[in-house]
Amino acid sequence: MPDSAPIIEARGLTRAFGGFIAVKNVNLKVRGGTIHALIGPNGAGKSTLFNLLTKFLSPSGGSIFFKGRDVTHMAPADIALLGLVRSFQISSVFPHLSAHENVRVALQARECETFAFWKSNRTLRRLNDEASNLLESVGLADRSQTRASELSYGRKRALELATTLALDPEVLLLDEPMAGMGTEDIGRTANLIRSVGNGRTILMVEHNLGVVADLSDAITVLRRGEIIAEGTYAEVSADSEVRKAYLGGAHG
Repeated sequence: MPDSAPIIEARGLTRAFGGFIAVKNVNLKVRGGTIHALIGPNGAGKSTLFNLLTKFLSPSGGSIFFKGRDVTHMAPADIALLGLVRSFQISSVFPHLSAHENVRVALQARECETFAFWKSNRTLRRLNDEASNLLESVGLADRSQTRASELSYGRKRALELATTLALDPEVLLLDEPMAGMGTEDIGRTANLIRSVGNGRTILMVEHNLGVVADLSDAITVLRRGEIIAEGTYAEVSADSEVRKAYLGGAHG
């Protein structure tokens, strides 16, 4: 069951680039245990808002809270240690390592075991078992010894998700997880997100409105840097301002 208290909260969040205000006085609450989507037409400010929430941009004004703690001025690496991890952006894979080796590197980083050649065989065996379990959880058990560079685009994104899950995040922040995927990969990835979202919170920016409708518990719609609607897909899709924002435009 979703938590009633917000796990991520933005208060009056604003970001200006010179004289242009990309995000204006945004108040956002993401409840724990939900899949929450940020959508809006091209130029709506959703990517800027996402970059603010994941600390890849600093706000011009306002505050960001994670589990009630003010993280406005914390670095991305520091909030990742708190359990707020951005995927498909910071979890780049090593192309010449196998899928299994990539996940084990992430596990070693989590446990500060980068110099694992000093570790005992028992420790390495445990990491190997955990890496295998993570690969199985994202449907890559049969690709464990395949080099990352040889994986299809959709499977490579699944590997990136596995390396992110190796950090044991409480909140997953997904930046356009379906971008560039064909129909088969979109379906597989949507099922994967639903599966790994069980017991976690997911905040994602996504252009594919079919995916948003299928996966999301809550949706925030932006236009020109401001929130114009929030609610379930049925609620926001029936909103006259949302219809106006998308009328004649791309679903971007």
